[in-house]
This record gives sequence, structure tokens and C-alpha cells, in this order.
Amino acid sequence: MNNKLWLSVLFFATSTLHAAPADFTQPIDVQADFWEASIQNNISIYRENVEVRQGTMLITALRLEANASAGSGNEVLIATGTPATYSQTLEDGKEVKAQANEIRYELASRTLTLTGNAEMSQSGSLVQGAVIRYNIASQQISAESEKNRRVTTIFTPEVKENP
Repeated sequence: MNNKLWLSVLFFATSTLHAAPADFTQPIDVQADFWEASIQNNISIYRENVEVRQGTMLITALRLEANASAGSGNEVLIATGTPATYSQTLEDGKEVKAQANEIRYELASRTLTLTGNAEMSQSGSLVQGAVIRYNIASQQISAESEKNRRVTTIFTPEVKENP
């Protein structure tokens, strides 16, 4: 596969992932210390202490570019930081957490693309790679490695107590 390794399975095989359905119907609330916009280009830039919330989803970053040039419902949010972070509570109450140098959230496809030192974890299991793509709605994840590196996946088994 020449320096690329794809993982295309249900995220962390030990659990099912479903974002809380109400999350996608909630408005997106962006807060930051500084905001500027190009009204003509439909692009907003938020800087410093950026927080993006949609239901239980939270993205934090140093900078966020919100591009609405493709129209309502097709916005693209690009969060950058050292790292930028993502978290969301699933239907079963468990939390998914991720971090990367850049988190791209495409609202129309409900897809996150984590780039640069990317990692995603849930219930103690972890995926690390150069790029991780996660479709929140379809629960599909893929990870890509960098040159001379490999994708790392660590599965933590569920511990059952003896009666």
C-alpha cells in the first residue's frame, strides 16, 4: 500500500457509535475572543479561545475559518490549534474524543477530517494516524499513515466483573 494504510471498519469494534440524533438538529454556536468576516466571500475567521458547539458536540481551537460560500447547510468549518479538539456524547452516553492540528467539519456530509498528529478515542480504545476521516452519521472511520509510519489502533477489551 506504499506508505498508506487504510482502516475502514466500525469505529473501535467493541462499541457502536451514534451521535445523539438531536445534535444534528441543533444550531451551531461559535464563540471566540475575536471575529472578522468577509461578507462578500461568506467567510468568517474566529481567533483565540474558539468554541464550536452543536448539541453535545464541542470543537475547541485557536483559530476557526467558517466558509459558508456553498450556501446554508453546506458550511465547512476548519479548526486549527496545537491541538484542536473534538468531543461528542453518543446515544449510549459514552464520549468520543479527538485531537489534531486541524479539524475540518463538513456539515453537509457530517464528516470530520483530522489532519496532523491525529488521534481519536472512545472507551479506552484509540486510533492514531496522520489523517483520520470520521463520518459521524454513518459511523465510518478511516486512518492514513505518513511516510515511514503506520496507523496505530489500540483496542481495549471490555472488562466484565465476575458474579
